[in-house]
Order: sequence, then C-alpha cells, then structure tokens
Amino acid sequence: MKRTILLASYALLGMAGTSAAQDASMSFFVTSQGPGKGADLGGLEGADAHCQSLAEAAGVSGKTWRAYLSTDNTNARDRIGSGPWHNAKGEKIADDVAALHSDQNGITKQTALDEKGNVVQGRGDQPNRHDILTGSLPDGTAADQTCNNWASDGEGAAMVGHHDRMGLDDSAAAKSWNSSHPSRGCGQEALRGTGGDGLLYCFAAN
Repeated sequence: MKRTILLASYALLGMAGTSAAQDASMSFFVTSQGPGKGADLGGLEGADAHCQSLAEAAGVSGKTWRAYLSTDNTNARDRIGSGPWHNAKGEKIADDVAALHSDQNGITKQTALDEKGNVVQGRGDQPNRHDILTGSLPDGTAADQTCNNWASDGEGAAMVGHHDRMGLDDSAAAKSWNSSHPSRGCGQEALRGTGGDGLLYCFAAN
C-alpha cells in the first residue's frame, strides 16, 4: 500500500514538472480579452501591462511581455525580443524577427492560442474575433493607423491583422497576421464591427 502511494506521489510530481516546463516555454499568445476600452490601451505601457497580467494569471512568471504594437515613433518588430517564440502548447511560432515577418512564421488559427492555450474565434465563428490590433505594416514597422498611439477609443482607426489568416478574399492583405486592414474606429463596438474585440499579440521579450 505504501509503495502504491509512493509511486502515485512520484507520478504527480512528474506531472507537475511537465506542466511547469510547458508554462515556462510559452513566449507568445493572443490575449483572451482586451482591456475593455477599445483601442485605448493606455499607450504601449498599458498594453504591455495587460500582456504581463494575463500571462502571470495563466501561471507564466519571470518573463517580460510586450504587446506587438507600433506607434508614431516605435516599430512593433523592435520591441518583442529576438525569439524564438512558442505558444502555450510549445508549438513554434517563429525562430526570430525575420522569420516572424516572412512566410516561414507558424501563425494560424490553430497555433495563435490565447494565454490559456485556447483557440481564439476567427472567421466563421460567432462572434468573429480575428482582428488583432497591431498598428503595423507587413514588415512590422509603423502604419498610420494606431488610434492616437493606443490612447483613443473614439475617432481614428487601427491597423489590424488576422490571426486565422482568413479574410474576404485570397489577397495577401486578407491573409496577413499583422497588417490586413484599418478598423472602422477605435471604440469597442467599432472594433467588433469588422470582426475584432480589442485583442493583442503578446511576445516574451526575454
């Protein structure tokens, strides 16, 4: 009996170790929710804090998280570290910044998971939430549409990408993960109007 209990204890410890290792490997996720004020994220600082909070709530600590966002004087590609990046299931998203911004990246609906390892709704789901805020061009540099550098929930527009790589047609823009089209506005309802919900890409910068 004692031997059975001991073996069970070892098994549980082994499982805990596996879980911790998987958590530690996560370095990329799509936020399960936005801060709730549309594209007013409190600037880059507020967006980064949102990524950090969600990651830590999911049990991933000891990492510095950055939102994949550009502003007038900042390029998203320059603020997310050097990679490689893996999702919550340990699947590789990209080896480095160059691969992330090429056809080599592994971002799809099945791999662009949230911080809990769940699939994020995309085109064809109800509701569709595939518009991810980026403010970026395909190469990860700043676009013109950043909702006043992520401080507006009214006028303006935000460049968004499609995490599911699907759109109204087969164009490169429709399939772009980071630069598909501008939103209709910066408020929460305006973002939802084109298939968004104020969600972000988060990358571990260390």
